[in-house]
Amino acid sequence: MSRVRADEEEYWHSSKFRAFTFDDEDDELSQLKESKRAVNSLRDIVDDDDDDLERVSWSGEPVGSISWSIKETASGSTSSLDGRDSSLQKGSSSYAALPKQASSYSLSSLFKGRNKLSSFQSLSDALTDTGVKSYAPELRRPKAEYKDYSSDWSPKDTVRRMQRGKVCSLERFRSLQDKLVLLDEAVAGHDGNVITAVLIFLKRTLRREILFRELEVRQVALCHLIHFLKETGEQKFLLDLLRFLDRTEEVALSQYREHLNIQDVEKRREFLKGCIGLPFSAEDTSHIQDHYTLLERQIIIEANDRHLEMAGQSELFRKYPRKASILNMPLVTTLFYSCFYHYTEAEGMFSSPTNLKKTFKIPDKQYVLTALAARAKLRAWGDVDALLTTKNWLGYTKKKAPIGFHRVVEILQRNNAPVQVLQEYVRLVEDVETRLNLATKYKCHDVVIETYRDLKDRIQLTAYKCKVERGSAEEEKINSILSN
Repeated sequence: MSRVRADEEEYWHSSKFRAFTFDDEDDELSQLKESKRAVNSLRDIVDDDDDDLERVSWSGEPVGSISWSIKETASGSTSSLDGRDSSLQKGSSSYAALPKQASSYSLSSLFKGRNKLSSFQSLSDALTDTGVKSYAPELRRPKAEYKDYSSDWSPKDTVRRMQRGKVCSLERFRSLQDKLVLLDEAVAGHDGNVITAVLIFLKRTLRREILFRELEVRQVALCHLIHFLKETGEQKFLLDLLRFLDRTEEVALSQYREHLNIQDVEKRREFLKGCIGLPFSAEDTSHIQDHYTLLERQIIIEANDRHLEMAGQSELFRKYPRKASILNMPLVTTLFYSCFYHYTEAEGMFSSPTNLKKTFKIPDKQYVLTALAARAKLRAWGDVDALLTTKNWLGYTKKKAPIGFHRVVEILQRNNAPVQVLQEYVRLVEDVETRLNLATKYKCHDVVIETYRDLKDRIQLTAYKCKVERGSAEEEKINSILSN
């Protein structure tokens, strides 16, 4: 009896569990961590989305097979019977033993980081296993993170989120009223990007007639849409919108702008000829007519000059070869070209500068400025003098420059005109201070000396004597004036 009693005492005072220590590497927590590391390492070689993998229980039998079902059923029955027997032996008849649960682990669940037991990942695991990336179990993301894609946002909230750069779906706004409220909120937000985004959505989801009718009373949104269509080149949609708004002149200008996309010269000329009859204003109609006439002249001049250049019959083309074609050039460029290569031609020729001036009503100031630049580039100083010389009704000649002689001097100096030519036109500058500045800047000594003499400024003349060369004609001229 004493031995039996000693065995009972040893049983009740003994335990197979040891006290927990942080340094113990063999406890169940460490074993569980190692098991999780192995599971996570298997994830790298197994596809997460493969739900067709065969699930295998810890016994090695495929889950769902006949042998697995028999064993699981048998084990469940045995555990149930054993539980009942033990409960009966202990005299506890008030509680029935629960049947043993089927195996809750499989390779598929381990690969995906899922299990059925709630104790597999505990708070202690989350606190201690920080160095290993955990895939088991995977928690569902909070619902708040999915609100960007939900249908709970009002038009005002949607516009605010779009202004902050958030992704918002506009497809939930299905009724016309909701779409118009969304557009009004976007306009009230004064954000051009948001307004354009909403307009693109309305353009895609509404019929044109409905969209045009609603935009007619929303001028801010209408201006945004017109600008957007012009930038994206949606010409047909733009023309339909302008016709609906009865903006005939804008329709005509939009159609006229299409000539920029026509590369062939003959097709462009025919297109411009057809644009003359469009409902432009009187001023715009004149410009369209001039554009067509200019292109027609350019085609004729280009054909003749190309023939002369290839035949080598013109000395001017041999000395100064053409750098580019004249086709599709502006009127001022065409006038410069004509003054450079065809300055002496009669007025009846299409390439004559005077013919261009008369046909397109070029102002005198523009004509003189362009012709002066062209002839100065050729260093044709005689033509420059003739261009600036006028004759009155009594037959007297006089130098006259519509652009001002100070600009004439600047153009001549830019083309390396000699000092004698420069001095002639510097003397004609009326403002004394401007004349002295130009004469000093371009070293026109005679003009400076004569101006100081006329001003009777002995001090400035004496000071300027130091700026000319010793023994030069300018120094002798200064000495002569000072001694008189």
